[in-house]
Amino acid sequence: MELQPLIPDDRERISTLLRQGNVFNRGEIQVALEVIDAALNGAGKKDYQVFCAFDGDRNLAGFICFGPIPMTERCYDLYWLKVDEASSRKGVGGRLLGFMEECVAREGARRIYVETSSTTPYQAARSFYEKHGYQLVCSLKDFYREGDHKMTFMKEIGHGAP
Repeated sequence: MELQPLIPDDRERISTLLRQGNVFNRGEIQVALEVIDAALNGAGKKDYQVFCAFDGDRNLAGFICFGPIPMTERCYDLYWLKVDEASSRKGVGGRLLGFMEECVAREGARRIYVETSSTTPYQAARSFYEKHGYQLVCSLKDFYREGDHKMTFMKEIGHGAP
């Protein structure tokens, strides 16, 4: 597996990947692609770092998007992490997550936050983050819509990390 920074040719592959599995709705996909576009056109270079994982055949196995949280002291958001269904449960997500953690640690990060939904399609994501040391620190009831709570996970990085 090879990790590379986002290039324009990756956009369509990411778009296809986001549509897999019926996890993300149309609005979520649109926002994800807006973030990808911002990273590609340079407007979001300081805000968004995007890396793609490729298998040995140069197929997109997954991608990750993260960046510093404005107006915080050394805190980062994990905005998007998606693994291709064919690469699922093969360590791609863990590798992307570990790569991001190493990147932000080198930048002096102290915390990483991840926000996700409380709905059933996001159960695998919540379990994944917990498995990798992220703790649920906040739940905002009915945030996205009635019955769909915003779940915020956090992991300490660098100084103060367990």
